[in-house]
Amino acid sequence: MKIFVVDDDSPTRKRIRQLLAKTDGRHEFAGEASDGWEAIARCRVQPVDLVFLDTQMPGLSGFEAAHHLAKLDKPPTVVLMTSEQPLPPQTNGYEIAGCLCKPVRPERLEEILQVASQSLAAHHTQEPSHDCPMTYPTRRGRITAQYRGRMRSVDLSDIIYLRADQKYVTVRHLGGELLVDESLRSLEQEFPDLFVRIHRNALVARSRFHGLEKDPNGATSVRLRDCQDRLSVSRRHLAEVRRWLSQRDRQAG
Repeated sequence: MKIFVVDDDSPTRKRIRQLLAKTDGRHEFAGEASDGWEAIARCRVQPVDLVFLDTQMPGLSGFEAAHHLAKLDKPPTVVLMTSEQPLPPQTNGYEIAGCLCKPVRPERLEEILQVASQSLAAHHTQEPSHDCPMTYPTRRGRITAQYRGRMRSVDLSDIIYLRADQKYVTVRHLGGELLVDESLRSLEQEFPDLFVRIHRNALVARSRFHGLEKDPNGATSVRLRDCQDRLSVSRRHLAEVRRWLSQRDRQAG
């Protein structure tokens, strides 16, 4: 892939450039820009497959720049970057490949590159159509982290729950556990349809949510499928969890 980086922060552009140089020639650094207008002009005249685009830039925000890039004759895939609140995988009516939190971590960058590469390959095998606009890649299907010096990945469908613990989030899955350096909030925003929040430090996979139960002291916990762990439901989130369960049961009936 030919990759273009747009950020008014020079160290961020440099870091991504250095990380791409370590991909063994699988990806080409196609250039960089410090503002959205320059990026749009460059992408009009040169072939670009993927654009890493900062959300907060003077003059033209990343959201506005993404909107203009989507209207090009050959729109590139867009990944939004942010040092603040992470973003959902679809924004303002157009889809994006994903989000990168700054500072950019190598394993997260690798995930984004894999998703974008697969989508780009799929588009190349299809006949172009002038009747429908090009769609951007879907979100990632796996969560990846470094474990004992090696990269390990877990399918989203295998995750039972996510629990925050200080700097890390524990991913409890069918095969064990994995620690990831991502915030619980960012994971909740990226996968709102897959997880339900039961506590300020815990998300449970909707597909593994079996039911609720109370202990002798009146506290409420979650019964999980394929896992004996018991997770407490906070009073703050209990009403919302019950509403969701009620809606799920009605739909199932």
